Amino acid sequence: MKKAILARKIGMTQIFDEEGILTAVTVLEAGPCEVVQVKTVENDGYSSIQVGFDDKKEKLINKPIKGHFDKAGVSYKRFVKEFRFDNAAEYEVGNVIKADVFAAGDKIDATGTSKGKGFQGAIKRHGLSRGPMSHGSKYHRHAGSMGSSSFPSKVFKGKKLPGHMGAQKVTVQNLEIVRIDAEKNLILVKGAVPGPKKSIVTLKESVKA
Repeated sequence: MKKAILARKIGMTQIFDEEGILTAVTVLEAGPCEVVQVKTVENDGYSSIQVGFDDKKEKLINKPIKGHFDKAGVSYKRFVKEFRFDNAAEYEVGNVIKADVFAAGDKIDATGTSKGKGFQGAIKRHGLSRGPMSHGSKYHRHAGSMGSSSFPSKVFKGKKLPGHMGAQKVTVQNLEIVRIDAEKNLILVKGAVPGPKKSIVTLKESVKA
C-alpha cells in the first residue's frame, strides 16, 4: 500500500457517466492532509507517515499536541492518522496529500465507523426469522432456542442475541473511484461508504485489486 488519505463523508448522489449510465456515488471531501511526522525503521522500528486533516484552532489543543505540530511546522489539525508505507522515506514533513493522489478508475478500501443503531433485537441485528404472528402463538421476535437444558447447560459463546448494534469500525473493499475534482478536493466513489454524513473515512489503495 503506497497511497492513502483522510476524507470527510458529505453524502450520496447520482451522476451520469460518458455512456449515459446513472451511477450512485458517495461524495467525499478528501484532504488536503499534511504530513506531520515520518517514521523510519532506524528510529522507530517500522516505516510509516503520520498525517493531519482538518484545521483546528490553537486554543482547542493541549500543550503536548501543540508541541508535536510546532515541531513539524504545520498547522494544528483535528484528526491525526498514521499510515504504514514501505515508501515512507519518499515523504517529507510538511508535504501535502490532496485528492489527486488517486485517479478515476482506481480501486480503494474505505474504512469508517458505521452508524450506531443502539440496542436492537435479534431480528434486526442478525437477520433472524420471526415466529408465527397468529393462532395463539406467543413467539414472535425472540432469539429462539438457547440450547439443551441438561447438557451443555449453558449458552454457547457467539450465540446471536439482542444487543448493541452498529458504531463499529467497518471496511468496504474494492470500491471504484468514479470521478476526482482536485480543485474542490472531492472524490466520488461508486456505491456506499461506511458511516453517517460528516464522519471521517480513511481511503487506502486496495489490497485485493
